[in-house]
Amino acid sequence: MTAASTIKTVSCPTCGKLVEWSQSQRWKPFCSERCKLIDLGDWIDERHRIPGDITDNPDEDIRD
Repeated sequence: MTAASTIKTVSCPTCGKLVEWSQSQRWKPFCSERCKLIDLGDWIDERHRIPGDITDNPDEDIRD
């Protein structure tokens, strides 16, 4: 097995491009800052959401 075959790659969540999963990859799991910012914008615009019940009282979400 060579070193090249042990390098893990993942698909960029935004564009699907293969990204090397290593310390040298600055934007992982994204391929670039652009893809990272596109994803952030999707969260801000609420195109991505974490499922859950909506509460009327935000204090109900805090657990001691």
